[in-house]
Amino acid sequence: MSLSRKTAVAGVYEHPTRFAPDKSMFQIMAESVRGALDDAGLTIKDVDGLATTGMGMGGMGIISFADYLNLTPNYVDSTAIGGSSFVAHTAHAAAAIAAGLCEVCVVVYGSTAASQRFAIGTGGAGGSGDPPDQYDAPFGVTTVGAYAMIAQRHMHDYGTTPEQLAEIAVTMRLHASMNPVAKYRDRITVEDVLASRVISSPLHLLDCCIISDGGGALVITSAERAKNLKKKPVYILGVGEAVRHAARGQRDYLDIAAAQSGKLAFERAGVAHKDIDMAMIYDSFTITVLTTLENLGFCKRGEGGAFVSGGRLRYDGAFPINTDGGGLSSNHPGMRGIFLVIEAAKQLRGECGPRQVKNCKTALVHGTGGALGTRHSGATLILSNQ
Repeated sequence: MSLSRKTAVAGVYEHPTRFAPDKSMFQIMAESVRGALDDAGLTIKDVDGLATTGMGMGGMGIISFADYLNLTPNYVDSTAIGGSSFVAHTAHAAAAIAAGLCEVCVVVYGSTAASQRFAIGTGGAGGSGDPPDQYDAPFGVTTVGAYAMIAQRHMHDYGTTPEQLAEIAVTMRLHASMNPVAKYRDRITVEDVLASRVISSPLHLLDCCIISDGGGALVITSAERAKNLKKKPVYILGVGEAVRHAARGQRDYLDIAAAQSGKLAFERAGVAHKDIDMAMIYDSFTITVLTTLENLGFCKRGEGGAFVSGGRLRYDGAFPINTDGGGLSSNHPGMRGIFLVIEAAKQLRGECGPRQVKNCKTALVHGTGGALGTRHSGATLILSNQ
């Protein structure tokens, strides 16, 4: 069954907080739900589907949050595949609505990672975590270490340079400088990135995502219903999901889930790479962006360094990405996938002010969950205002 243009993102809301020690995770989530429903011109009484997950929520977290909202939905989804979860939730909501399981689904996330001083992805203990960890992480893996290995491999195989990675961070900060709620808005240079301290060679501090509080929500409904709501519908054209892992020892650091999920999304949407006007790419690290663009097929493997150079990724460049400032500069409250969909929808509705991409009609969203180089997920959406 094709989902193309049967459903739409009808409302979005990004919580403006980046540090909220006075708020709980559920409070941020509830305020985000209210904001997204207001954006769509709906109320909580219209909601019969709920999708959420998050750090610290546990397996029953979605039930607790439904209780917090006094909501008894007909459809629930607590899929937990890391930072890409909310991109996947959007796809699942579209399928559920098309199948008649619900009519209005809210996708929501909230986190107080910064105010709780939760060090995301920087720890690890030998033999702990998922069962496979005992084989490839006997001394405790760190997330940044896994991504540094990918950067090392890309540089070794293809001559990619630290300057090329740094330009990604510089572009994200340029976009953040035009986003009033971004955490870091002072512009930086390639030299600034290279002068920041090395966290895990070759990745510098400014190659790494920030840690913030934050939250957001989406309202997904049928295309027919969305036409009569407050904002212009953003139609869901195609979706794809995938996972990658070490395959019992057969590991290719530069082959990531995006290669599979992106192919599926393009096939299901019936569009080509040349049709994409802008993209929101999970940017946990600068190398994440480069390898994801390659695996999605926007350039060939090994050509990512050249592709991200020369201003191409700027809001006014040939292929704008992460126009909100991304996880590198705007916000990264542990899991960032929902903000990719929010910004893409705003761009397609023409609501991004000075960072608005001209003639933006079709956007690609790609979320990553887990850690590249070990076990991770990928979820891809293609959206359009047409």
